[in-house]
Amino acid sequence: MRWMMLAAPLTLAAISVTGQAAQIYKWVDPQGVTHFDAQPPVGRPAEAIESRQPVTTSPAPPVQTDTNQEQQAIDAKVKRQVAAQEAKRKEYCERQRTNLAQLENNPRVREEVNGEYRRFTEEERQARIAEVKQSIDETCN
Repeated sequence: MRWMMLAAPLTLAAISVTGQAAQIYKWVDPQGVTHFDAQPPVGRPAEAIESRQPVTTSPAPPVQTDTNQEQQAIDAKVKRQVAAQEAKRKEYCERQRTNLAQLENNPRVREEVNGEYRRFTEEERQARIAEVKQSIDETCN
């Protein structure tokens, strides 16, 4: 398969080189317009132009494989980043669900403030439950 991919451009290059080496004629029509053509005009003098052989160059090295490798490396990096973000999101969601279960099942919730523990009032507990549920709805679904 790789051989065919290299052979096709080389064949086209060889064909185009032979086509460019054809004889070209130059003449001026009665209106003074200069013409160039592969065939001389009938009944008019024409000057045969020497066509130079085009400079043959080696085909450019295939850059596509490098580009593909670079793209694959970028894709792999992005996939790793997405997987890491997804793992963090799952961990966060699990922690939030645990917090919600504790808030709902334990009416005597305490929090540490400045090194001292204080108990939530029922309103604070319900507000915290609503916040955690909203966070779960926005992030975990």
